[in-house]
Amino acid sequence: MRAIFVDAVYWVAYANPRDQWWEIASEAFERLEDSVQLVTTHEVLTEFLAALSGNGPYLRSIAVRTVHEILDDTNIEVVPQSPESFTNGLERYANRIDKGYSLQDCISMNVMEAKGISQVLTSDHHFEQEGFVVLMKGDAIGRE
Repeated sequence: MRAIFVDAVYWVAYANPRDQWWEIASEAFERLEDSVQLVTTHEVLTEFLAALSGNGPYLRSIAVRTVHEILDDTNIEVVPQSPESFTNGLERYANRIDKGYSLQDCISMNVMEAKGISQVLTSDHHFEQEGFVVLMKGDAIGRE
């Protein structure tokens, strides 16, 4: 079974029907949920919760429910946050000082490399800059 990394952009779109990427994220979930191993990180989930934190109680409650569902789903591997993930992410961040990568992106990229994952459910072009395949582009999901 192939693995696909899931970025916060996907989780935000999946949880928020008003998000510009919602339709694409929903289609991706239906297409991929049984055919791949989804991988994400505690840092990505933190970023997801932060992204929806200022959108009122309704979306905050959806965010909490979504994270609980992710943590309980045996088809989703959640890589734990650790001091090593932070320091290794910080090292990548420092080595890409000319880029606009967030620390979470750097940590995600490190996890993807460590697990041999080349595809990511996101629209974030920073992953493409590092040679990964972004699966949420334009109005269609990127295809192999």
